[in-house]
Formats: sequence, C-alpha cells, structure tokens
Amino acid sequence: MESLDAASRRGLTMSLFVTESDRGTSELPRLTTTVPKEYVHRASLAEVFLTACTAQDDLRFSLSGQWPRAHTHFTSPDGTSHDPLQVAETFRQASMFLAHTELSVPLGHHFVMWDLSYTTDLCGLRIASRPTDFDIEARCTELVQRRGVINRATVQLSMFREGVLVAHGATQFSTITPAVYTRLRAGRPTAAASPVDGAVPDVSRQAMPPSSVNRRNADEVVLSATDHPRRWLLTPNLDHPILFDHGADHIPGMVLLEGARQAAFAAVASPAFVPASASTTFSQYAEFDRPCWIEVTRVSADNDGTMTVEVVGRQDDRCVYTSTITGPVGRQ
Repeated sequence: MESLDAASRRGLTMSLFVTESDRGTSELPRLTTTVPKEYVHRASLAEVFLTACTAQDDLRFSLSGQWPRAHTHFTSPDGTSHDPLQVAETFRQASMFLAHTELSVPLGHHFVMWDLSYTTDLCGLRIASRPTDFDIEARCTELVQRRGVINRATVQLSMFREGVLVAHGATQFSTITPAVYTRLRAGRPTAAASPVDGAVPDVSRQAMPPSSVNRRNADEVVLSATDHPRRWLLTPNLDHPILFDHGADHIPGMVLLEGARQAAFAAVASPAFVPASASTTFSQYAEFDRPCWIEVTRVSADNDGTMTVEVVGRQDDRCVYTSTITGPVGRQ
C-alpha cells in the first residue's frame, strides 16, 4: 500500500466508505464507518473521530466525523460539553489522515508536530441528545518535498456543526522515514519501559487533586506538585488508555497539551475557567527518562473577563514546548 501514488491512495481510501455494486452488494445501504485507525496513528478504533474525506482539489479537502456523547476523557467534568482539547486531537487526526491518503506520505513514516493551534466556540461544543456529527474544511499549505515525499506541511482547518463554525486552527508537521527515525532515536526508552533509576524525582505521591486541574479522576491528572506554586512535574499515568493509546519512545504531544491545560487551571484557580483556545509550539521531544517541568510564566486578565495563561515545558533546562491558553472565567 505504501507504494501507491496519491490518486490510487485516494481511490482506495474512498472505497472504504462506499458500498460498491460490482462486489455484489448493491442491495446493501451505504453505511458510515471510521477511517482506518492506522491513518490517524491510533491503536483503538474507539478513538478514531473521522469518518470520511472528499477532495475538493489537490490541496483542499472536506472531512466528516463524529464525537460520542460521553467520551471517557474529552468531556467536561459536569458532562455537559465536549472538551476543547478534543478539537486539538481531531485536528491532529485530520492532518495525519490527509498526509497519508492525499499527500502520499507512506504508512510507517513518523510525524513531528511543530505547532498546533485551535480556537473554539464553547456554545458549539455543548453535548446534545445524540452524538456530535461535524464537518471539517481543510487546506494544505507550505508543502515541502524531499525525494518525492512531503517532508513538511501546514494544514489549516475549520470545523462546522450543522453548518455553523465551532472551531478553527492549524497545525504544522514534518515527516521522517523509518530508517532515519531509528538512527535519530536509537536506544530511547518507551512508555512500557521503566524510567532510568533516579532520573525522575520522587514526587509521584504528590499528584495534584483532580478538582484543582478540572479533572474528575485521579488517573487523568498529569501534574505533581513541587515547592513552587506555579511549577509542576509532568507525571502522567503511562497506562492511561487515551493519553497513551499506542506505544511511543517520547511523551506524546497530546499529553503535553494536557499538561499545559492542567497547569493553566491550577494557576487561574477558578473552577469557572474554560480554556477555549490554545496555541502551542513544540521545540524538541519530551523524553520518558528525564523530568519534564511544567511552569506557568504569565497569567493575565482582559477587560472582557478572558484569562490568558502562558505555559513552558522544560527538560534538562531546555524548552520542550510553549503554550498560550486563553478562555473565559465562566461559560459563555
């Protein structure tokens, strides 16, 4: 499958969603299913949010998808709304899906996310009496090729619910061949391996209370307290089925986003704060075997009641990522 050209990939992908009469199934209705989980780098089918894709031209695409009414992780603690971070995960999936199926990036290539931004309309994220169907308009820009394969790209995305814009954002990524990735990452431990003895300070028993970071369950908390009120140690549950859905040799970007979001909640210290938007830039991998410190460097309030929180993640005194999170204090 990896040797197919872009046109063949598109045809193969679309055939997954359409019942073809030449297969002797003309009597069956056309049904909805998820896109293949391999295209969005997920291990669990339950965590695949996209259902179909149609090309508008070579660089513009229309995608559709669905969120469950009660996702085990991406739901507000009171159960009334989808989590804005679910938009980020959906945009991540959409960019990877397009890279594999429309931009000819072979399966098996590794992705490096350089930045991810999203802005949401909180009213549009409220959970209704049925699962949330959505549509995404995506445009690929700033494409860079190397040896005939897309090496770097930016994807701009807009999400609609019943025709109404509920979120927009963008992500930039680069791709690495398996051989190059193996050379770059040789010997790095995975989530399944124990951290190097003594590398991570013994603060795991000081995990933040779930309510202080706007989470319902202790296993969702990814931060542990330190002696600094605006500095935490990243200590995620490596067995969490959503945050660590598939194996990796570095802490996933979505875990870093969760860490920044929880740090923002802890710093604002208001249960009414809702992180509706975020803009994050990634500088390097976050390793499993060394402590990653999450620090809030600024908290400011605008006249309209919107809070802005700047978060920095550091490892070995080097910046891993920065995230600027904004949102109202109180649902809109």
